[in-house]
Amino acid sequence: MLALITGGLHRVGAAIAARLAEDGYDLALHAHRQGIPCPELAQVIEDRNVRSKVFPADLAEASEVESLVDQVAAHFGRAPDALINSASIITEGHWAEITHQELFRHLNVNFVAPVVLTRSFAAALAPGQTGAIVNILDQRVHNPPIDQAAYTASKLALGSTTRVTARAFAPNVRINAIAPGMTLPGDDYNPEQWQRLANAMPLGRNSAPRDIADAVAFLLGATSVTGQTLFVDGGANLESYARDFVHMMRDG
Repeated sequence: MLALITGGLHRVGAAIAARLAEDGYDLALHAHRQGIPCPELAQVIEDRNVRSKVFPADLAEASEVESLVDQVAAHFGRAPDALINSASIITEGHWAEITHQELFRHLNVNFVAPVVLTRSFAAALAPGQTGAIVNILDQRVHNPPIDQAAYTASKLALGSTTRVTARAFAPNVRINAIAPGMTLPGDDYNPEQWQRLANAMPLGRNSAPRDIADAVAFLLGATSVTGQTLFVDGGANLESYARDFVHMMRDG
């Protein structure tokens, strides 16, 4: 089995790649530019003796997105069995200030590229080969906050498209999505704030990279499931937050 994971060298993408390596998948690891897997992923690749290769591509460039699946198939001698659309960009920005340039930058990377890769993935399958795709969304698609307008718009678009593409590419391709909550703190969080936010979740915890990775593995193996979004977020989607978490509980 072969999986193509966008944004697969670091953070959540690397956790997904490591989990799939444990299940015996060879790994086509996309990155924005040439690089090496994070140490934890590199160790799993060595321990499991799976084949892997890094495929650099700018997901904002149409030609590089269009050729990515073909490059993977040419290198491994077969089309991938799984596609994980994990790579994304996020910036701050309010709806009243959104610009054409910023909106299109997020849509190109977070929405257009996954849709084009979905089409390429389906087209590359050999006769009789079936495949599965998992789109990584964000729990905000259920109750969107007002922050990060361009990012929010792109994730809402990908979430809706998950359902229609699941119908369009059935029965050979199953397409599902995972909507994580707070999973890895960025530089804008402080440790005390991160813990306060975790405590405020309905389950009293944030999602961890391994939680997301296990959910991906489940959906890849769930052969009767398609068109679904699985929230892996500590229950965050059960509440409605006016602001993004980074702006909440900054003080004790």
